[in-house]
Amino acid sequence: MPSAYRLRHARPLAGWFVTGLFTLPVCGKKPQDMATGGSHSIVEYLGGDDGHRCGYCKNKKGNFSHGMWSHVMTVQDYQDLIDRGWRRSGKYVYKPAMNKTCCPQYTIRCHALNFHPSKTHKKILKRMKKFLSNGELPLGQPQDACGGVFEEIRDFLKPLSSSVQRTVTIAAGISYSFFSGEPMEKMLEEDGSVPPVDPAIVQRSEVEPPVGHSSPEESRDGKAAVLDASKAAAAECPLAGKGSRIPPKAGVGADPSRPPCRKAKDIRKARRLQKEHQKQEHGGVATTLNPAPSNPTYNQAKGLEEFISDLLPDDLLHNLEVRLVPVSFEDPGFLASYKQSAALFARYQMATHGDSPFECEEGQFKRFLCDSPLEAETPPDGPNVGYGSFHQQYWLDGCLIAVGVIDILPRCVSSVYLYYHPDFAGLSLGTYSALREIAFTRQLHKQSPKLAYYYLGFYIHSCPKMRYKGQYRPSDLLCPETYTWVPIERCIPWLDTSPYARLAEDNQAGDAVALRNLGKTLVLHRRAIMPYTTYIQKRKGPTDEKEVQQYASLVGQTCAERILLYRA
Repeated sequence: MPSAYRLRHARPLAGWFVTGLFTLPVCGKKPQDMATGGSHSIVEYLGGDDGHRCGYCKNKKGNFSHGMWSHVMTVQDYQDLIDRGWRRSGKYVYKPAMNKTCCPQYTIRCHALNFHPSKTHKKILKRMKKFLSNGELPLGQPQDACGGVFEEIRDFLKPLSSSVQRTVTIAAGISYSFFSGEPMEKMLEEDGSVPPVDPAIVQRSEVEPPVGHSSPEESRDGKAAVLDASKAAAAECPLAGKGSRIPPKAGVGADPSRPPCRKAKDIRKARRLQKEHQKQEHGGVATTLNPAPSNPTYNQAKGLEEFISDLLPDDLLHNLEVRLVPVSFEDPGFLASYKQSAALFARYQMATHGDSPFECEEGQFKRFLCDSPLEAETPPDGPNVGYGSFHQQYWLDGCLIAVGVIDILPRCVSSVYLYYHPDFAGLSLGTYSALREIAFTRQLHKQSPKLAYYYLGFYIHSCPKMRYKGQYRPSDLLCPETYTWVPIERCIPWLDTSPYARLAEDNQAGDAVALRNLGKTLVLHRRAIMPYTTYIQKRKGPTDEKEVQQYASLVGQTCAERILLYRA
């Protein structure tokens, strides 16, 4: 893997290994034996034995998943993790317990290079063109496809007051606390020591305080702040609120000199009868009145890029611009649009999912959609924009109306979340943005040939509103036992029978990178990197082998030997 990661405060020291965050001594391995000059992913495993409320079927204790907090992660490690059924929300990375959870979630990917838009997709693209051409905004209800994601993730996130969080941030000197968003040096005592943390106070005051614990004045102020931001966003977008359909111009009726319109079904039936009649007249050999031209491209179906390019003429009434900005508070484009993006997120969550102002305040927005563990990378064989987390922004006449959060990884573009202005729900922006992201994946493939897939997140067959992801064909689902890809057409019959199914047809097949040697699992202990075999010799107290075994089995042997698992 290319070692072109963005390193901060990196200094080569003899006998020490330098990561993207801080300098670590290496036990058991020489620095040159590891990824010289590169970063290590650092995670803290949180387990997954407790049931939580399901955001899809609303089962109060039926949602089971394994989770870990990612302090930093390389794009290659995350690519390998999502190919084993993991998924991130902010810096929280989770994997559904497929054979235990109420609504099994299967990782789904679309073959972007072979994708052809369906009739429904073409209608949505034409609808957008019609709107941009004459301003006709169709009426529509907000799409609720992602309704369960935020609701279910909130239940997983618990106060993380472990010492690794303090160790990482103190050593880096620049990272921010997950709880308050302030630099960690502001949270230290005068002598540099870490103040004691009362988990009860943290949970009550900083993570998700119940509404009853805040004063009426604070509640009203918080609500007013979010509503004011939403009003400001609406004021900047003159088209918002104009969801009524423009009255059609008066016409003169049907042209009597032309034949009456017929249904396409009737036309096809007439053509078939005509061909059969011609076949009988010519001794069983079918002929056509208008033979197809020799040029094979004459009658080709219109491609995705052609539909999108139709939205670019200069004579359109409205201008739609798509901008890609890296998720970084050091990027001018991201900073310039941050307030507008946060206000749009709040408006979307309250209108579409019925969230309270507290649930979609700026801190929540930053935590889930701006804080990413992925380290940006720009290798020579990668795409021009590099790898990492991005916001794909949709600007209509200078107004931000939608944002698609995506991760660009070595083999795919991974969709994270989409939020949009509710007044434009009639344009089916969820589907439209997915089509644009597929086209974007094709564009990146020309620069980096190994990048060829578009990941749509999780496909949940037991939840009808989440089945729409299977409409982007050709697509595959990830087998939860072998971690191999299976065409979705072959999976549907199994899932119609049971919510959970082993999708791989070969009963003898297994996990190719299953855990085989727990001792090689890399551990971060007292700011030193070491294999697990060395760690257990240094450890004092009860054994943690069962927890480490569970973690390593879930991430697989390859990732277990690369990712650093924090141990106190």
